[in-house]
Amino acid sequence: MPYIWLEQIEDKAHATLELWPHRSLPPQGFAAFIMTTFILITLPLYALLGTKLFWALLPFLMLTVWAIWWALRRNYFDSQILEQLSFTADNLRLVRQEPKGEIKSWECNGYWAQVHLYDTEGPLPNYVTLSGNGREVEIGAFLSEDERKSLFKELKSALANYHNPERNAPNTV
Repeated sequence: MPYIWLEQIEDKAHATLELWPHRSLPPQGFAAFIMTTFILITLPLYALLGTKLFWALLPFLMLTVWAIWWALRRNYFDSQILEQLSFTADNLRLVRQEPKGEIKSWECNGYWAQVHLYDTEGPLPNYVTLSGNGREVEIGAFLSEDERKSLFKELKSALANYHNPERNAPNTV
């Protein structure tokens, strides 16, 4: 799952959820894919070495390899998103860092916060939002459908525990 719950050991009411887009192609895989593409796309050229047709085809094949490289790099850059949802004693705070460094934030009193799952009404199937303080914000829109369903269940549980901390408190007599 491309998200993780971080909890402070001293106080379970203070927790942070970090979410990021899934990256299925690590940097080593990226390099191997580009090299393999280059080798396979230039294979037909080896039979044409020393001919005018070689020089006619070479720029187009190199342009194709460059376009694949550029598209993969652009996708990797565009997926550099980080969302952090922090639970504190007073409020909830969602901070989203965009790929270009822009930071968007949302904050509300944790008691009034609600999590919603829109099965089909949202821009995506199983669209998850948080609402409170007069605003509704999306969370985890870059996750897969199943991951958004799982995130909704975990957020619902976390908010229930946040609203009623006595449910998780140890019994002391």
